[in-house]
Amino acid sequence: MKVRFWGVRGSLASPLVARQIQSKISAVVQRITAKDIESADTRERFISELPAWIFGTVGGNTPCVEVRGNDGTEIILDAGTGIYGLGKSKNLPKNKNFNVFLSHFHWDHIQGFPFFDPIFDSEAKIYVYSALASAETLLRAQQTMPYFPAEMGDNVTFKTKNSGDTFSLGDFVVSLCKMTHPGDSHSFSFSENGRKLVYATDVELNRQDFEETAEHISVFKDADCIILDSQYTVNESHKKVNWGHSSFCYAVDFAARWNIKNLYLFHHEPSYDDKKLNSLEKSARWYAKNIVHSDVNIFLAKEGLEFEL
Repeated sequence: MKVRFWGVRGSLASPLVARQIQSKISAVVQRITAKDIESADTRERFISELPAWIFGTVGGNTPCVEVRGNDGTEIILDAGTGIYGLGKSKNLPKNKNFNVFLSHFHWDHIQGFPFFDPIFDSEAKIYVYSALASAETLLRAQQTMPYFPAEMGDNVTFKTKNSGDTFSLGDFVVSLCKMTHPGDSHSFSFSENGRKLVYATDVELNRQDFEETAEHISVFKDADCIILDSQYTVNESHKKVNWGHSSFCYAVDFAARWNIKNLYLFHHEPSYDDKKLNSLEKSARWYAKNIVHSDVNIFLAKEGLEFEL
């Protein structure tokens, strides 16, 4: 399966602002020397060696992750503002079939859906999976006046799945379980050809999430990769109890507990700039190595980042 991030921010879209761009330019100017601009090669080398927070950006769109199965099955995880760019992609499935999995219905996870081009394509078929029986009512209401000028078409079909369910979708085996979040949120696992991806956003990890229940084992145990809510530092998580999100340290603990090989820190705090987020990635790697003594690979989810399982 192939995975691509289209939106990685939590709570609120947060585009780059002039101050942040100016900060990046200033950081480049402070680092450059005469030797760095002697030739095309030295210039390219200088650019390639810049810290990730300077040369690039994590992105500001709210959650949307694309998963493409080896058989071409198209899965979309959440419909935040990132789904707008996905809908404009030139690499959409030729059969125009889309399977949208919604973790829950807070604004940052559904606000992009009305701007997803395929919902206005009569030849496209869109299947929306969630654990909420009222999903169709809620999403169709979002596309009525005064909220939105265009109604949702009849090419969208809604499918309700419950915590603990396991079912097939193309070559994927899909499982889901309920997590701790205001109003509830659900995590999903997608297994294909012996590889397992877990999507677990908007979860306030607590003791019960580490317990070996049948649902937890089915979704989390021995996964190859987890995309996991890690919005806060530990201090922030203590100040924001019951806000429904986790710290990067708890995310590392969780990945180690369930023997998950790769962890993508996700649902980034909207007030954090690129420098702050990249420092959290480094802190998470230090914590995994020196405190948890785990060899889990840790990455920062960034818009446009792709990987394959």
